[in-house]
Amino acid sequence: MSDAPRWFEQAPPEIQSRPRDQAPAESLWVRCPGCKGVLYKEALAAHGQVCPDCGWHHPIGAAERLALLVDEGSFVRFDAALRPADPLAFVDSKPYGARIREAQAKAGEGDAWIGGTARIDGLPVHIGSFNFAFMAGSMGSVVGEAITRLFERATAAREPAIVISASGGARMQEGVLSLMQMARTCAALGRLRDEARMPYISVLTHPTTGGVAASFAMLGDLILAEPRALIGFAGPRVIEQTIGSALPDGFQTSEYLLAHGMVDRITPRHALRPTLSSALRMLLGRP
Repeated sequence: MSDAPRWFEQAPPEIQSRPRDQAPAESLWVRCPGCKGVLYKEALAAHGQVCPDCGWHHPIGAAERLALLVDEGSFVRFDAALRPADPLAFVDSKPYGARIREAQAKAGEGDAWIGGTARIDGLPVHIGSFNFAFMAGSMGSVVGEAITRLFERATAAREPAIVISASGGARMQEGVLSLMQMARTCAALGRLRDEARMPYISVLTHPTTGGVAASFAMLGDLILAEPRALIGFAGPRVIEQTIGSALPDGFQTSEYLLAHGMVDRITPRHALRPTLSSALRMLLGRP
């Protein structure tokens, strides 16, 4: 018999434990829904959360999105101290107050909106973005109030406004108080146009639905949309169940809405800042 040791007689190798400060593999990588490739999270973040291989637009936080669009150091936030209340004492599977506290802990924000003033290539704007991480970017009384104030500040300053939408719609836990925000925001937007004669640019991202899609999101003087975003009032499954028939391919996507004249342009995330800059100069008559 050979003197060489046989593998099955050898002791198994000692299992090495992962150092406490070493992150697990799943926290470093993400699979792209578009091309199914595995992407390094840091590289994806450096690319604006857009897949460098297929262009799939991954979700992005409100603060991160604003940082990609405005001049560095120019953003001044307003209304950050506003917090939602529970006027209806609403309870479904858990109290609304508990849902608010959970969402605030998860998102690190008071509600589903970040807005303020900033500059884009030197041009002053009033700009805000929905935070989808907070209860699916739903619009309650606080979000509606903050957007109304943004339009009112823009009117007083006679400066343009930009809203980036990413929302599941009106927040059902606040009932009619949430639905009222559709009218309030649109009324304030009307004053921006009638009194200040200033433009409003609406940016639609995935998803823009419900009461947000049915109000100010679709009222822009210029409506831009990210590729493949879901945009519409009710979801496709609800519509199919209501009308009893299948919907066309690509229904309620950015591309479908562009083909049917509902949006003006599909703009990839990396091109949004220069597009906003040139659009503002055109709408304002600036060189």
